[in-house]
Amino acid sequence: MTLRLMLAFASAHFFAAAQAAEVTVAVAANFTAPMQKIAQAFSQDTGHKAQLAFGATGKFYAQIKNGAPFAVLLAADDETPARLENEGLAVAGTRFTYAMGRLALWSKNPSLVDDQGEVLRGNRLEKLGIHKIALADPKLAPYGAAAMEVMTHLGVLPAVKSKLVQGESIGQTYQFVSTENAQLGFVALSQISLDGRITQGSAWVVPQTMHTPLKQDAVLLNSGKDNAAAHALLKYLQTDKAKTLIRQYGYAL
Repeated sequence: MTLRLMLAFASAHFFAAAQAAEVTVAVAANFTAPMQKIAQAFSQDTGHKAQLAFGATGKFYAQIKNGAPFAVLLAADDETPARLENEGLAVAGTRFTYAMGRLALWSKNPSLVDDQGEVLRGNRLEKLGIHKIALADPKLAPYGAAAMEVMTHLGVLPAVKSKLVQGESIGQTYQFVSTENAQLGFVALSQISLDGRITQGSAWVVPQTMHTPLKQDAVLLNSGKDNAAAHALLKYLQTDKAKTLIRQYGYAL
């Protein structure tokens, strides 16, 4: 390699490194699997790096209010990003819906849950020995609030209330069911499916008409206003490559 080529290569490498940046992202727990894939592709395609934190949207809201240095929020609802924008904690005009979530009633047992959710009705729970039903905290997690709406819609809430156990986020709820500490649980479809197939256990994919739509919005937070990686990530989420990954986990767009 000639000296000129070596200098050109070094210059290009230095320029690319200088342009690369890092963004800290607060991600709703239901979006864990697809976001891990997206972050990897984002890094490969742009050179930027996304540092991901997963949890309940309500908890992230409180942390952001208290000065947590997240640059981007990927919420499990559309209300939290709008609230942050209205309160001057997010950059106006940067909100958009990155996914429409789906709720599922799931069991690790492959024969426990029917495809109509009838397992919740009548005295089936007692007959099947179901003592615990997990859901995310409705005050912190939109998927938990949706689960409460579903049980109210079905008219089973009074009968199952004593069996409910709450996780701080949909991620913890999934853990309750996957470890069989709860026999049933309301989880995100993205946690138990890939390419349209339930990957483990048995599940009822809840009709979207039974709860408030799980419209999930992204927003640029104030601390990310001058962060090139934050702006690049929000654009990347709207690319065909990212959308393909999102759809693979059962989300609508």
